[in-house]
Amino acid sequence: MQFIDQAEIEVEAGKGGDGIVAFRREKYVPTGGPSGGNGGRGGSVIFVADENLQTLLDFRYNHRFQAEKGTRGGPSNCTGAGGKDLIIEVPCGTTIYDAGTSELLGDLIEPKQTLRIAQGGKGGLGNQHFLSNRNRAPEYALPGLPGEIKQLRLELKLLAEVGIIGLPNAGKSTLISSLSAARPKIADYPFTTLIPNLGVVRKPTGDGTVFADIPGLIEGAAHGAGLGHDFLRHIERTRVLLHLIDATSNDVVSDYNIIKQELQAYGQGLAERPQILALNKIDAVDRETVDLEALATQLNHLSYAPVFVISAVTRTGLEPMLQEIWGILDKMKVPEEVEVFS
Repeated sequence: MQFIDQAEIEVEAGKGGDGIVAFRREKYVPTGGPSGGNGGRGGSVIFVADENLQTLLDFRYNHRFQAEKGTRGGPSNCTGAGGKDLIIEVPCGTTIYDAGTSELLGDLIEPKQTLRIAQGGKGGLGNQHFLSNRNRAPEYALPGLPGEIKQLRLELKLLAEVGIIGLPNAGKSTLISSLSAARPKIADYPFTTLIPNLGVVRKPTGDGTVFADIPGLIEGAAHGAGLGHDFLRHIERTRVLLHLIDATSNDVVSDYNIIKQELQAYGQGLAERPQILALNKIDAVDRETVDLEALATQLNHLSYAPVFVISAVTRTGLEPMLQEIWGILDKMKVPEEVEVFS
């Protein structure tokens, strides 16, 4: 399955049905009178968050969606049938913007959360509505109103409690495969991961916590360089950032500072998010030439965050790191308010 996290579409609500001109023709009703019914309301376009969807792939080739029109009114004051609402299912975490103005229209986070994005047109009035003392036989009715048309931009931001970040080849994919059942592509060259990967890590209590492996960021990612620009948005919803640093790097401190600066440049409060640092690949470090404890202390002084020395391959040091993550998440039990758009 392809991972598609952006799409532009057009939606159109249904047109209201036309009102009609009709007159009573019953036997023994000599004066008759207008009896044209109203048109039915057009169907609306409604987005619904579906927890079973993971990508916006459905919108890659289908860019236009139209709800059903209302039917015209009938004689004997019969109102036309309303058009069916068009239900469009999107993954949880989908943000909907006006494509022209970039105005935020809605953010669908919770499963089954709904957003009416385009209102169907009202049905036209039949000639029965225009009966008056001066006009006993009106011969006109109103057409139905058109439904709303909107150009939309959809963006998917993954819902994960822990985001794994770091430079390319820091070992993020190896770590998430060690912690969960996720099986991302792993190789010994940068930019192996081209899409975010999700994995569920079990707590000691048995609850599952979603970890997201975010594709490698590079210097300048917040301004469009490399792969990170497209995927920085996926860190926005995470509650804790796990910053993975390659312990075999020639300059560990510089590697840390690059990612720190990109988080600050991107904004959205990412730099202030609770963070844990992990020096990875210690199984490949020459302990005679590299003082891991000194590096960890230096990073701790720079970040004011806990620093762990781990190996995702041999699973060394993973348990204490996870205990720290569980502790931070437990302190954040009260969820942030979810803004619901109606």
